[in-house]
Amino acid sequence: MRVIGTIPHPSIRITVMNMNDKFILRFEAGPMEQIYKFDQQRYPGLGNVQKLADDPFVKSVLTVFNTMFTNMKESMERNPGREI
Repeated sequence: MRVIGTIPHPSIRITVMNMNDKFILRFEAGPMEQIYKFDQQRYPGLGNVQKLADDPFVKSVLTVFNTMFTNMKESMERNPGREI
């Protein structure tokens, strides 16, 4: 997997990667990440992949991150683990 670019965002990290004829958009927020794969033939070039990360898509990603964080927090509260 090779990093080919990034997309600026004020609250999350967005990385564009390339692997096995796929472009990969990786979104990272704290301990969580979401990965979306797109066919390079359908979306040739970095510019086309960057366009996929438009406002509606990123807003949806942020909503999923909020759900993921809530799920993680609730699970950790039910299962506190051991003190470090």
